[in-house]
Amino acid sequence: MQAMVTDRMIAHTVGVEDLTVIRNLETAFEEETKTSSAYKAYATRADEEGFPGLASLFRATALAEQIHAGNHARVLRHMGGSPGHMGASRGIDAPKLRIEGTLDNLKTARVDQKFEVDYLYPAFLTTAVPLFDSTAIRSFHWALEADKSHVQLYNDVLARVQGGGSPGWEFEKHAFFVCGLCGFAAEYPENENCPGCNYLWEKFEAVM
Repeated sequence: MQAMVTDRMIAHTVGVEDLTVIRNLETAFEEETKTSSAYKAYATRADEEGFPGLASLFRATALAEQIHAGNHARVLRHMGGSPGHMGASRGIDAPKLRIEGTLDNLKTARVDQKFEVDYLYPAFLTTAVPLFDSTAIRSFHWALEADKSHVQLYNDVLARVQGGGSPGWEFEKHAFFVCGLCGFAAEYPENENCPGCNYLWEKFEAVM
């Protein structure tokens, strides 16, 4: 009941269309927060199973998802919303995280990222673009472009691991580079600027 009253109050203040964007931001914030926590746990499992390079990849994408959540949270507060409004504040318990073997965790992470790339953020952008809400559009767009880089990283390593190719960096510590502004991730330094948001590459964080 309290949540319904809050929704009506926000809708009265910002308009029904903006309320939809706020709810989408809240959903994205919760999705990114949940995914970041999962990838941190996957990194621990990868270390335990002797895959330090894969652990580094999980840590890098966990940081990227955390960056997305932070961007969404800032836009939410600017628009009058509240991070976590749809979850904990409504008494909804988060599903228990399942940690499998590292190969299965890689597959799960790829599915997570493809869902965000193929469905979640395109749908949210479709809602935000007609409203010319530049802050929400930018937050969604940055997350979308960054998640594309994550899908590519997961695709590459899964193809190598499942295809029986020569071992790569999976069995040794390997640095990945994460944009501190949008969460774009890369295996090696690529350009002078981030492909996702044009941030200076020298500002990227190396994650082991």
